[in-house]
Amino acid sequence: MRAILDTHVFLWWIANDKRLSKASRQVIERAGTEIFFSAASAWEIAVKCKLGKLELPTSPETFVSSQLAKNNFSSLPITISHALRVYTLEGSHRDPFDLMLIAQSAVERMPIITADPQFEQFAIEIIW
Repeated sequence: MRAILDTHVFLWWIANDKRLSKASRQVIERAGTEIFFSAASAWEIAVKCKLGKLELPTSPETFVSSQLAKNNFSSLPITISHALRVYTLEGSHRDPFDLMLIAQSAVERMPIITADPQFEQFAIEIIW
């Protein structure tokens, strides 16, 4: 199985946050599951740190790269097909980071692990 983490799920996983659902934890922990972290989430973390809306123990670059290695998560770059898929998404959502994650989920045919109820309006598989 392959799955994409929403940004908050990545942060909750690292913090061992109780808001992370049991089903999500099981998927992330399951042997043989390849977990992807999108460049869109890295971008979101960098923007939120820059704006003072998110504090990390180290720079975003150091934090994200070390956590990807520590947790054996794979990076998912943003491709032109991902970017263009945003145009054809059926649903209304204005967050550019979320729209990219949704488009990546659709193009790559991977479920996304998220607690965000706004993702439910799109034709993608959600794990929560």
